[in-house]
Amino acid sequence: MTVMPIYEYECLDCGERFELLQRMGEGSANLTCPQCGESRVTKQFSTFASASSGSSASMSSFGGGGCGSESGFS
Repeated sequence: MTVMPIYEYECLDCGERFELLQRMGEGSANLTCPQCGESRVTKQFSTFASASSGSSASMSSFGGGGCGSESGFS
């Protein structure tokens, strides 16, 4: 089974943030921004949420937002 997580990238030219389904360990070589075509992109730390297995349906979120949200982190 191949694990292919979703990685989030940001373009260093126009600031566009985009997600990409990639194999684990693949780098940003050969990636281009879908907005402007620039190849200078950096991998971002994405947020995630997990559900507890208790009787309540509470969600625990680290970072507070998803792709495109204004979370105050750069």
